[in-house]
Amino acid sequence: MRWLLILALSAGPAQAGEVRFIDESAALPVAQVYSGGWEHFVGGGVAVFDCNDDGLPEIYAAGGTEPARLFLNRTAGPGGPFAFASGEEIPALTGVTGAYPLDIDNDGLLDLAVLRVGPNRLLMGQGDCRFADGGAALGFDAGDRWSTAFSATWEPGQVLPTLAIGNYVDRTNPDGPFEACDVNELHRPEGAHYTDPLLLEPGYCALSMLFSDWTRGGRADLRISNDRQYYVREGAEQMWRMGPVPRLLTEADGWKRFSIWGMGIASRDITGDGRPDLVLTSMADQLTLLSEGEDGYVMAPYSIGTFAQRPHVGSDGRPSTGWTAQFGDVNNDGLDDLFIAKGNVDQMPSNAINDPNNLLIRQPDGRFAERSVEAGVATMERARGAALADFDGDGLLDLVVLNRRAPMELYRNATEGAGRWLAVVPRQAGANGFVIGAWIELRWPDGRITAREVTSGGGHVSGRNLPEHFGLGDVGRVDIRVIWPGGQVGDWQPAEAGRTWQIRRETREHKG
Repeated sequence: MRWLLILALSAGPAQAGEVRFIDESAALPVAQVYSGGWEHFVGGGVAVFDCNDDGLPEIYAAGGTEPARLFLNRTAGPGGPFAFASGEEIPALTGVTGAYPLDIDNDGLLDLAVLRVGPNRLLMGQGDCRFADGGAALGFDAGDRWSTAFSATWEPGQVLPTLAIGNYVDRTNPDGPFEACDVNELHRPEGAHYTDPLLLEPGYCALSMLFSDWTRGGRADLRISNDRQYYVREGAEQMWRMGPVPRLLTEADGWKRFSIWGMGIASRDITGDGRPDLVLTSMADQLTLLSEGEDGYVMAPYSIGTFAQRPHVGSDGRPSTGWTAQFGDVNNDGLDDLFIAKGNVDQMPSNAINDPNNLLIRQPDGRFAERSVEAGVATMERARGAALADFDGDGLLDLVVLNRRAPMELYRNATEGAGRWLAVVPRQAGANGFVIGAWIELRWPDGRITAREVTSGGGHVSGRNLPEHFGLGDVGRVDIRVIWPGGQVGDWQPAEAGRTWQIRRETREHKG
């Protein structure tokens, strides 16, 4: 089988020990819960980012009808117990569905694009994890919709990022909620301010979206995953081709139209062809799409092991409900694994109520194997947002999961015998300093190349802005380079394992 051959060729050189996580939820000073009625059946995201430049990421967690909260990382050192404190220097907001970290105003400090049921907010970083509302100063139209999806990109020649915001059901439609999906918004800048949003119509109840250079052709287009629970019929997954006037792709463009109960998007090149492959979560199969040809995708075979369509624990045989999915190498064996947050919308009888999260560990033959029970993360709460991140700086990806109507969970990765690792932090001066849209390439000693795109979006209302983590197996040294936004190709540079490498245009340094 073609896909299996490709994946096997991209396998890492060593197998790590059994993956194990330790519950560190008690390290959180407050039991954060995503609460609320119908308007918070969806949403419930986390943003993970370092807002004080100490190398340890913080967590901003949505609360629904309860306050969203910032949790400051006070962990003492690698491998030790976690410690978090409440971050008070941030505007208090309720109605938050999720958030995404990015440097909107190009001052070198990460900001937060906060999605809400109601006016959205751009919280601008002031340094040392302090934030102030700055959307009005940028001319940002906060709106008053039910926002549940986000992605950002820097279009050519622009100082500010283009912000795409996906909206769910139109709450003002008296004939809703069914067949009452709201429009989506594209916030484009002119100079240092935003113009009135361009409405992307039709909208089909977006629950995730992602700007990506899907074809490696130098242009980021916008993929939107939509929930057919409310568009019911006529709707579908969408791709908007960006240009002066964005254009919705159709079958005439080669776009393969299909409809799912779309929830989240996870993107990572797992076939080794240098283009992003996809997992789309839903209220049924978690679809895996593999890149094929210049601009096409083909459905992966069921045997890949990522479809995760029913609970893998217990006797509930009804379909699963997937939300945030995220790739990451949790055992540092050189093969990207996949975490999927699962949970019933609320009490939906057609779908499983006891629906454990998935931790799918990639095997040397390219298939994924379920290991969440053995790893200790197969909880049955109604999970929504999640993130894999190294919270203690030991080179292992840890895990945070936000739940609906249950406390947020935090896990420390304690896998024994894990492989080596490195992380890459690409930076440039001026606009888009965190280089959204760049590609990081890692060249292995045998000549294989692993490609990774730097993006902002995807997941389900859950964003990250972190060093790009690579597991290396037993390899101690590789070469890395950055293909910068705009297409400039950096030089290959040697990089040793066990460090976070910061690469700037023209200069390079390591931290850690």
